[in-house]
Amino acid sequence: MVNRDLVAAKLAELDDRIARIRAKCPATSALLSTDRDALDLVSFNLMLAVQSCSDIASHLIADEGWPAANHLAACFNRLRDEGVLSATTAASLGRAVGLRNVVAHGDSGINPAMVHAAATQGARDLEAFAREVAVWLAQRHSP
Repeated sequence: MVNRDLVAAKLAELDDRIARIRAKCPATSALLSTDRDALDLVSFNLMLAVQSCSDIASHLIADEGWPAANHLAACFNRLRDEGVLSATTAASLGRAVGLRNVVAHGDSGINPAMVHAAATQGARDLEAFAREVAVWLAQRHSP
């Protein structure tokens, strides 16, 4: 059985990360590229937001007894297959794992334009993830 309190706490953490991303992201990628502190803060909070989504996905998969996914992006496909996420949201979060990995591992530096796009357009995907999980949980696991 899904631990609703754990999922609620992770969803609240995700909401906080999205708010931090929006608060620190300048209007353009050019501005973001000239402000290293903002770039670091936005990148870090994006990484943690995607990690929160991954943690929620892993928790749902384990607690529901669904087959384990063999990598982070596959977790979102599993949720799609089980009717938790839409295909669009699963694909978006699967791509977001790539950015998470770049930030987490410092691979080839951070691309400010990519971070800006993730912070502006990608934040909507993170919100869609939260909404879809909350709706699924409410429909499937009503108290």
